Amino acid sequence: MNWVESAILLAHVLIALALVVLILLQRGKGADAGAAFGGGSSQTVFGSAGGVGFMVKLTAVLAALFFVTSFSLAMYAKQRAEVGAQSGVPMVEEQSEAQEQASGDAAQDAGGKDSEDGDEQSSESDAKKDGEELPEIE
Repeated sequence: MNWVESAILLAHVLIALALVVLILLQRGKGADAGAAFGGGSSQTVFGSAGGVGFMVKLTAVLAALFFVTSFSLAMYAKQRAEVGAQSGVPMVEEQSEAQEQASGDAAQDAGGKDSEDGDEQSSESDAKKDGEELPEIE
């Protein structure tokens, strides 16, 4: 991890924490009704109505910065994955359903259908392919 990626990660965490704190400091829209009856609106951090615009704008800026840092970290992760694939790190390859079925049929043919349990094995493997689990019978 180079120093630029570390700096972006640190900024990302700090922005996330700042967003949480800033959102928790803001008043909800339902708080205005309580303020009409002397609910202590003058005791807020930025005065009775002075901080509403500022806090909303700051939240929007921090959210945009959070998006930028998230995107930057994703680009670094993608670059690291590509470099790892080029240097010989084994990767998991996904198989299509046709390839899975072909390999499953080949395994059944090699499994020996000459035993009496062949029909049970094929029904169990068919159930496992469909995502169902059969209960064990002793």
